[in-house]
Amino acid sequence: MLTVTGYEVELVKDPYGILAGKRYEFVLDIEVPEDDELYSEQGLYIRVIYKVEEDSSGIVKYEIFERTTERYLEFEMEDDEIALVDAFCKEHLAQAAE
Repeated sequence: MLTVTGYEVELVKDPYGILAGKRYEFVLDIEVPEDDELYSEQGLYIRVIYKVEEDSSGIVKYEIFERTTERYLEFEMEDDEIALVDAFCKEHLAQAAE
């Protein structure tokens, strides 16, 4: 199971009003156990695009990267990890700079 150790969040600007609702970009620093297939000595972070509309919110897209190399890792998170990230993002929306 992953653990979020730090984060940054910002509102994604939509100057033309093309997107419904609001989009936020989260960069989540994470730790995973050494026995997890996702583990990297370089450190990891997840880039998450999170949408908020009138009647729904949720993850649009996520990407996992090695911290020091910025290398994209083609891994899928498990359902419980996605739920954890979704709940974390929902809880921390208020910290986004508008």
